[in-house]
Amino acid sequence: MLNRIEHDLKESMKQRAAGKVRLNVLRMVKAAIKNAEIERGRSLTDEEILGIIQKEIKSRKEVLPNYEKAGRTEEIAKINEEVKILKSYLPAQLKEAELEEIIRQTMVEVGATKLSDIGKVMPAVMAKVKGRADGRVVSELVKKLLTN
Repeated sequence: MLNRIEHDLKESMKQRAAGKVRLNVLRMVKAAIKNAEIERGRSLTDEEILGIIQKEIKSRKEVLPNYEKAGRTEEIAKINEEVKILKSYLPAQLKEAELEEIIRQTMVEVGATKLSDIGKVMPAVMAKVKGRADGRVVSELVKKLLTN
């Protein structure tokens, strides 16, 4: 994963103006990865790198409403482009039907039958779908399935 990011970073440098947004995004991701490696005192696994990329996506999505309220369309477009670039490094996202099936299986495995069992189901599901589904979507589906 890190090799792919570094390769794409070099390619973006070669593209100059055309790859400027991509270059900036990849530099930020690489810096975040390097900081995490220093903090942990070791190289990161691909799974940990995916976690950092997801964190970067989440932080960008959290600021979007503020820019929308302010009517800053240029910034909104830039952030959406950054999110698109970051998402290209994530594995393919699960479809809702596939996610629902994983949640149902997990509910059976942990013996969850009521909404108060959400604390048992969520960690087990998130471990299975790491990087392939948004936590908010998983949470909504788990709640829906536990209340039915």
